[in-house]
Amino acid sequence: MEVRTTEERRPYSQDAKGTRKNDNSGQERGEGRRYTDNPKYHNPNFKGKGKELNPRPSSGKREDMGKEDKANFKTVYKGRGKDEKPLFETVRREDSENQKKKTYKSDRFFNKKKGEIDDVEKPEYDLSKFEKNHRKHEDTDEIRLNKYIANSGICSRRDADELIQKGSIKVNGEVITEMGYKVQRQDRITYNGKTINPEKPVYVLLNKPKDFITTTDDPMERRTVMQLVNNACEERIFPVGRLDRNTTGLLLFTNDGELAAKLSHPSGKIKKIYQVTLDKPLTSAHADAILEGLTLEDGLVNVDDLQVLSKDRTILGLEIHVGKNRIVRRIFAHLGYEVTALDRVTYAGLTKKDLTRGKYRFLTEKEVINLKYFK
Repeated sequence: MEVRTTEERRPYSQDAKGTRKNDNSGQERGEGRRYTDNPKYHNPNFKGKGKELNPRPSSGKREDMGKEDKANFKTVYKGRGKDEKPLFETVRREDSENQKKKTYKSDRFFNKKKGEIDDVEKPEYDLSKFEKNHRKHEDTDEIRLNKYIANSGICSRRDADELIQKGSIKVNGEVITEMGYKVQRQDRITYNGKTINPEKPVYVLLNKPKDFITTTDDPMERRTVMQLVNNACEERIFPVGRLDRNTTGLLLFTNDGELAAKLSHPSGKIKKIYQVTLDKPLTSAHADAILEGLTLEDGLVNVDDLQVLSKDRTILGLEIHVGKNRIVRRIFAHLGYEVTALDRVTYAGLTKKDLTRGKYRFLTEKEVINLKYFK
């Protein structure tokens, strides 16, 4: 086999000024600069994968940015690729802020002032009869400390146990670290020096639109689902589970930590139904494979039912109780499909009936009783 030298593989010539040029590319080769055939170093419009997406400013300059330049740019999340890996891009900070103001100003979902409560009737729930029957073994004058904390809307029961173990909770001025400790209704419970009290339970169902992430706070200042329900009530509510940024459909909010833990725990096997739109028709073989169960990187995934809803086999109905992260999108990505639209139409027996996109409603007493005591 003939071996060619580096100079034979990449011939150079000199111009009138003596600057060396690559005869194949015509690009100047500066002194001390390493030559590479990697296209992302030559094409300013090249976009790579994952965190390497456009790591330099949009000008396409190859020089490293100085400290002052870095202050003028920020990294923004651009979504996910077909392989379900996150994509980021470096943009000018002022352009990002201007785009955000423009989007927020015209957004039809933001038409209320912050702190202004919507004129929607909030129901009062009488659950005493069911609570009494459900907790016959408990003394009605006492309540477990972790349940008291969860009912205050701070966190779930499981997280409340961690707060107790860390010594963050005081009862009548005394630090309590005992698991299963019970308190009286009239006891004074404090968390980080602030008195907490059980709030009246609130249950809000949102029909989530696209481009909102499911979190109570985002350091990257993206739009969150909390902005859609922050005028629903004065109580502090939080989302149960999550929906991806580009996934639409039903999302439940509550300050009932006990119910949130029940619905989120895998043992609950809460039924969820999604309408899935694919980029190409689903083959019968792949449909059978999904129903039989697929093994992904984090284990076996079983679905409860799969129905084809359109003649071109691109719109499907998928029933599943698994709650793993991005599970529906990963199921189809594993078989070579891209999910172009994903909508959760049923969650724990709740439906989107009469609930338009971006709007919310309070659960009825019957719905709450069914979720808490019969699911």
